[in-house]
Amino acid sequence: MKLLIEILRQASRTSAPYKQTIAYEAPPEDTVATLLKRLNSEEKLTDTSKSPVGSIYWQCSCLQKKCGACAMRINGTPRLACDAKLGEFKRGRLVLEPLKKFPTVRDLIVDRGVMMENLKAIHNWLEQSARQSEKTVDLRYDASRCLQCGCCLEVCPNFTADGSFYGAAAFVPASRILAQAEKDNPQALAAYYKENIFSGCGKSLSCHHICPAEIDVEHKLANANAVAVWKRYFR
Repeated sequence: MKLLIEILRQASRTSAPYKQTIAYEAPPEDTVATLLKRLNSEEKLTDTSKSPVGSIYWQCSCLQKKCGACAMRINGTPRLACDAKLGEFKRGRLVLEPLKKFPTVRDLIVDRGVMMENLKAIHNWLEQSARQSEKTVDLRYDASRCLQCGCCLEVCPNFTADGSFYGAAAFVPASRILAQAEKDNPQALAAYYKENIFSGCGKSLSCHHICPAEIDVEHKLANANAVAVWKRYFR
């Protein structure tokens, strides 16, 4: 399969980004992650202007849709590189960019540490024993599958890395804690939830359709709102 790959590159956090275009052939069953590995294994790779192509920096870990490390913009859509097969791109044009809502570290690597800091800021943890209920098993399991990849935040019109709205990457994990907490326990989390999630969410639900793990984000939002805002606890 003939490909024309356009990569938005950046040497460091402070340097200016630039585009590099590479003509390459790869099997259609390969993923974008496999393609990047192939490109980096080439000893004398050049771009379409005959300039040398240095190592392309990107992140990966499991390559099985389990960790979320390889999230990037692929033809304008935030996706996991390990879950995007080349055969999907019939015209052979592939545009690879880092996620835009986070600071770029280098090439396709971004700093997504703000997601963990936001979870810490809203006290997203249990302070007492967990409450187990068969009615919330599915909800808790589904919420636990969040990869913290950042794809949901990339498409959210209300999220900015330095803003006070924390987005789906915060309310999905929070929905799990709220479903497990005793009735009088999650007061701190509920207060932060109302301030940093409920008050800033425009209910566009763009996050619902972009999740690589196919989490029912709308359901998590509704249940977290019920507990934290309307104080309707599962029984």
